[in-house]
Formats: sequence, C-alpha cells, structure tokens
Amino acid sequence: MACGMEETGMGINGGMEEENDEKKNRCFSIWELDAISILTLQSMCGSNMTSTNSSYVSSSFLFMAPTSNDSLPVSIHNINPKVLKCEYAVRGEIVALAQKIQEELLTNPGSRPFEEILYCNIGNPQSLGQQPITFFREVLALCDHPSILERKEVEGLFSEDAIKRASEILKQIPGKATGAYSHSQVVIIQKQSSNFHRIQVILHLLYLSHQGIKGLRDAIAEGINARDGFPADPNDIFLTDGASPAVHMMMQLLITSEKDGILCPIPQYPLYSASIALHGGTLVPYYLDEASGWGLEISELKKQLESAKSKGISVRALVVINPGNPTGQVLTKENQEQIVKFCKQEGLVLLADEVYQENIYVPDKKFHSFKKISRTMGYGEKDISLVSFQSVSKGYYGECGKRGGYMEITGFSADVREQIYKVASVNLCSNITGQILASLVMNPPKDGDLIYKSYCAERDGILSSLARRAKMLEAALNSLENVTCNKAEGAMYLFPCIKLPVKAIKAAEAANTAPDTFYCRQLLNATGIVVVPGSGFGQVPGTWHFRCTILPQEDKIPAVISRLTDFHKAFMNEYRD
Repeated sequence: MACGMEETGMGINGGMEEENDEKKNRCFSIWELDAISILTLQSMCGSNMTSTNSSYVSSSFLFMAPTSNDSLPVSIHNINPKVLKCEYAVRGEIVALAQKIQEELLTNPGSRPFEEILYCNIGNPQSLGQQPITFFREVLALCDHPSILERKEVEGLFSEDAIKRASEILKQIPGKATGAYSHSQVVIIQKQSSNFHRIQVILHLLYLSHQGIKGLRDAIAEGINARDGFPADPNDIFLTDGASPAVHMMMQLLITSEKDGILCPIPQYPLYSASIALHGGTLVPYYLDEASGWGLEISELKKQLESAKSKGISVRALVVINPGNPTGQVLTKENQEQIVKFCKQEGLVLLADEVYQENIYVPDKKFHSFKKISRTMGYGEKDISLVSFQSVSKGYYGECGKRGGYMEITGFSADVREQIYKVASVNLCSNITGQILASLVMNPPKDGDLIYKSYCAERDGILSSLARRAKMLEAALNSLENVTCNKAEGAMYLFPCIKLPVKAIKAAEAANTAPDTFYCRQLLNATGIVVVPGSGFGQVPGTWHFRCTILPQEDKIPAVISRLTDFHKAFMNEYRD
C-alpha cells in the first residue's frame, strides 16, 4: 500500500544534518525537557539547536547531567565521536518520557487520563504477560539447581522429559554448574600441559569452547539440520548473549574504516545503524518497497551498491532481516534466491537476521533460512559467505532477559575463522543459561516425547494469539484517517504510514522535532501508549511512520485500539489543514 508523501528533503534517518556548533551539545536530562520550554532551549542553544526534522530532540539531551562540565576528565567533547554518532530509537526519547510518566502514575495516581503505560515499543513479550514455555523453564530450573534431581519429589514436580534433558545437559557443563565459564575445564588442561604442540592443540580447543558448550552446539546443529534438510557443523556455531553481540562481532570483523559499507534495509532495526556507527563504518541504505508489502527489489540493491562505489565506499556485506523488523514482511523463496545470487555475484557477505523465524502468521508464507536456500541452489562453502543470526528473545518463547542466541558462520577461510574465535575469546563466554535455552529452542520436544502435546499446545496457542492480535491491530490502523498499514506476515510489529496534515508538520518544526516523533509524543501523553517513531528506523523521505508491537495481551488489544482511535481522531481534528 502506497503512502502519502510530503516533500521535505528528509534524509535516511529523518534528515538529521551535521552541526558543528558546540552549542548543540549543551546537555539537559530528558526529565528537564518537560520543565524547560522549547523557547528557553532555543535561546540558550541557538535557534538551530537541532535540525527541524531530526529523529529526536537530540541524542545529547538524553540521560545526561544538567550541564556540561569540561573540568571533569570526561566530557561530551572528548568522548569517542562514534558513540555520539550512534543512536538507538527503540529506547529513545519517547521511552524515556514513558518511564517518567510511569513513575508519576505510581506516586500520583489519577494524574493522567489513563491508569497504565502500554509498552508497544519493543519486542519484549514476557514483560507484557506472555508466559514462558513450561518445558524450557523446567529444564532451566533443574540445571540451575541440580540438587533437585536427587530429591524423591522431583518426578512429581517436573516432567520426565525435562528431567532427562536437564540430566543430559548437566553432563556437558563444567562442574555441572550454570555459574561456571563454559571453557574452564580446557583452561585447567592448558595449564597442566608443558608440550608446545599440545598447548597449540589445547588453545584451539579453548577457542572452540569460547563458542559455547560443545554438547549444546551439537543440539543446535541437529535442530538446524532438521529445519533445513542440510547438515550443520557444531564448529560453525557461536553461542552469544542474544543475537546482538554476534552482530557486533561481525561488524567488528568486517569494518576497517568509514570507507567500508554495509548494505542495510530501510526501514531497519536500529541495532544495525548503531553497530555500524560504533565500529566506524558507513551504512549504505537500500529502501524496501512499501507499495508492494515492503518488498526487496534487486534493482534497488544494485542501484545503492553502484552509488556507494561511486563515493569510494567498499561494500562488504548485505543485511537482510527476514521476517522483517520493523516491517513484518516474509520474503518469498524466489526473492531469497535472487538475494543469494546477488551476494555471490558481488562478493558480499550475507548477514541473515532470522530471529523471527518462528513468527509467521499467514498461511501462504513459510520461513526458509538463507542457508537452506543457498544449499538448495547448489552453493556451498566456497561459493558464498553466510552468517545466520538466531535469538531466544523472539519466536513463541520470548526469553529476552535470558540473553541467549547464536550465529552460524559458513563460507569463511580457516585463518579468518581463527580471528573470529579470537574475538569471541575476548568475551570469555556467553552465559550458560542462555546457551541452554538456545539449544532448547532449536531442539525442542519431538513427536513421541511425553510432553510433546502440551508443548505444542503452549507454542501454538501463543502463535495463534499473536496472529489474531496482528490482524485486529492491522484492521484498526487501516480504519484511521490518512493511515495505511501493510499486513504483518511475520515478526512482532506493524509499521503504519501516516499522512500528517501540514499544520501538524509545522507544529513539529516549531517544536524542533520530527513530525512522527511529535505524533508519538502526543499519543503517549494522551493515552499512555508507547510506540517508536519511524524516523528512528529510517524511511523514504517525506513519509512518516511508527512501529507498534502486537504484544499486549489479547484481552488488552481492544483498549489499545480504542485509545489509539480516539486520540487519532482528536489529533487530526486539531491539526486539520
């Protein structure tokens, strides 16, 4: 569905321009922004305090001391400029304001026209009431407190399958303790060895153990094999604290300077723009086609690749998020084949963000991993370099706080792999609870297991409810004036487009904020609903969006719809041209 466009000369991330005036770095906490008027800020910092189309008021105004003090050894003027450049809208200005309002509601109930904050800004299912999968939590409980296995009551408290799986996992863990490093046994052997050659062998094993517990990687490899129909090597798997550290690890490996570019979708999950900025690279945007359901066009990839080359940028990799975040589309098999062929032809590493692989809500779409696609096409390790990311935070499990995930790397030479091992070893190891969860997610109960039916009932109940919520919210958004919203085929989000009245855009300019941020701030103040402005994800210049999760519990969706509908009507009437 096409979206109405207002020509404003916006840039990729909402049109932020470079400003060298040091006055823009004068610092105020986000809490002060409500108390200090925009006019006062303008008088202190200059009328061009921020670009009128910036994603937020300014990253310099978030979570900082009231004033800058250059007498301290660290000031805003001497910290790493890459940190200043980095932005992460998912937890930006709107969320900070929501947290302030939440504190206000606790200390002064009735002070707002709503009783609670509804966080629709982030994919954090259990914070909004989603229950964890029983089998997963039983296994974790037994692994965290293994002495329970020795008690006679254990069989009455835990399923037979959970007891069996936990016992198998504990045999793989050093000291049978989830508080241990996953590589500590190898370290002891290394210290006892005096033979140089043996030290080299042990050191290699140490690197492998920094990838995560071998038995857990074996289980994940089995799961990948079952999913794709192609074998997976446990030594290709690096267990990490969620997918984010794995993304950072690859950016650290690939980016050598600002002349190295990474092709990223627009809209994109801000982890990618933030990590590219932190590691000193250049984000090379390719725009998804909203009119075709956020389609990925190869012609657009080629266009942006050539544009980057003309600027002296060496593009190293292509990021593809499937299912999409924030856009919710699921790529077709044919489109994925085109992407794989493009990466092979152009010599690009394919970075496949596949953390929403379980979140598919339409019957005519199915998840296919890029590894399966490439192997089906006949491409092996020597043909394409592929990194696949998975996380325990999404899917039907939603274990965000457990921090588990992995990346599977294929198509890298032995000497490069050694460097990846080295980077992983600097971080010692990922947490063992997250490692266990990753193995459970990829190797859950199977048909024939005693717990299989109850596990399937929990899994399918969560996914079917998410599908219903997505459908309800999509219909509600499309019923609003000047709002169009593509179907959420997968993931956990809707990304509606709003054609804002000129009067509203001018009001946003007067407030020195992006129009979509202006809308989202007013939505929060009026309803308590927290969404993320589209400018934080990037969008086609002149269009405005916001990202809304489908995660509030199903019985709360009608209230979300009612609040949003009433607010939108009032907003459009207030700013009608």
